[in-house]
Amino acid sequence: MSIGAQDTLTAHEAAAPGAGAAAVLPSGTAGSDGAQETAGAPAARLRGTSPTPASVWDRTGVRIAAGAAIPLALLVAWQLATTTGLVPAYRLPEPLTVLTAGIQLAEDGALWLHIAISIQRVLIGFAIGSLIGLAVAAIVGLSRAGDAFLNPILAALRAVPSLAWVPLLILWLQIGEESKITLIAIGAFFPVFTTVASALRHIDPHLVEAGRCFGLKGLSLFRTVQLPAVVPAVVSGLRLALAQAWLFLVAAELIASSMGLGFLLNDSQQNGRVDRILLAIVLLALLGSLTNAVLGVIEKKFLKKWA
Repeated sequence: MSIGAQDTLTAHEAAAPGAGAAAVLPSGTAGSDGAQETAGAPAARLRGTSPTPASVWDRTGVRIAAGAAIPLALLVAWQLATTTGLVPAYRLPEPLTVLTAGIQLAEDGALWLHIAISIQRVLIGFAIGSLIGLAVAAIVGLSRAGDAFLNPILAALRAVPSLAWVPLLILWLQIGEESKITLIAIGAFFPVFTTVASALRHIDPHLVEAGRCFGLKGLSLFRTVQLPAVVPAVVSGLRLALAQAWLFLVAAELIASSMGLGFLLNDSQQNGRVDRILLAIVLLALLGSLTNAVLGVIEKKFLKKWA
């Protein structure tokens, strides 16, 4: 470059201060203000601040109110349908009648026994099915041979309806706790197996290769690299398994049981007690929501630990 050209460039830079800085700014920014915004955005992200204000729907009180809105609306519609005679009482009794039926059963002690037995069956079956599901998912997700041998037969068994297992389990295990818990465990097994096995098969291979470069292999590689990578999938599978366990509980208790909420449904249907049928349905919904909320609290602590 000639001396004249250098003088011309220097003169332009002097005449337009900040032009050289503006030339290196990203498109859409200009001047010192734009440079400060561009430099400030990464700093804000490093400090953990959000670039946008929190939504009103993220507030706890708003979420509780929104979640209760539809159940309250359904309760009001239920009351109006029964008091106005739109639906006969023998088909849909009033909410107060259902509450009275629950109080009567609670005073006799039968209601608490039904609830306790159903919860016990769900928790035991859920625990057994989830543990087996995690073990089989590890075999299928981490081994090509395990995937080739086990995945086809498990995919076929997953398509079998829950009620189809009941006659076989009664024939093999008789009418007892073993058959009911086994059916619930079958229901809890497949969500955990499907979710975790799929997550293990789709782990980033670069993570696994990096672990091997540090000398990790076998169980140490699984515990250090692969397991933390699939923790969100494990938690999602457990929540699906818990919901499935409640579904299979009703299938077990409807046919082969003398106690439990499923038995209460079947017995009330035979006796024409629609109020008790609705009571059992409401209790199943509440218990399912309660156990799911407890699992959600455990999920937050678990994810925080493994984050």
